[in-house]
Amino acid sequence: MSLIDHSVVFIGSTGDGWTFVVLNRPIRNAARILTGAGFTAREHQGRTLYLLPPESAEDAHERAGIAAYGLLAHTMDFVDLAWTTRLHGASPAAQPDVTISFIDGTVTATAATNGARAVLARHRFTPSAGGSLYVLPADLSERAVVSAVVQTEAHLHADGIGVRIDLGFATLQDIPPAPSCPGAAPSPPSSTPVKRRSR
Repeated sequence: MSLIDHSVVFIGSTGDGWTFVVLNRPIRNAARILTGAGFTAREHQGRTLYLLPPESAEDAHERAGIAAYGLLAHTMDFVDLAWTTRLHGASPAAQPDVTISFIDGTVTATAATNGARAVLARHRFTPSAGGSLYVLPADLSERAVVSAVVQTEAHLHADGIGVRIDLGFATLQDIPPAPSCPGAAPSPPSSTPVKRRSR
């Protein structure tokens, strides 16, 4: 599984500015809710992605908010780690105080201020030897990692500290395929002959 597969609804961003929504379970009227908010559906490696292109970045915050409002009526199992929905009034080129990055199974963070470093430390990030890079413990499950990042981001925003989440997807092509469902493969044919009933 990937970090985007643990919640019913996951909103994220690629490095090149696409905003995407993944639904990991069916939600009644979800396609209508998302397309009504301006997202378009695209099939990608066994999953449907709902997308806003980079040129929509200026209003991604509003569109994602409309979609989230509709989807939250059906589920509270919802994660939004999209940096594109956080631009609201800021330039995409503006450097945030904190950058949290998912890289090869490791979650790291850089912080520009002491206040940001203090928030990271409160949410289980530990400083590296040089002190400029913070890392989440490697023994956390993927679900616990996502939860820790969600809580850290919420705390940083509440303190007025800008944060950007890098999910490790440079482009849409980097979004992993849908997880295979156990039992989805057809069962192999029986090797023993079936006895016919006689009348």
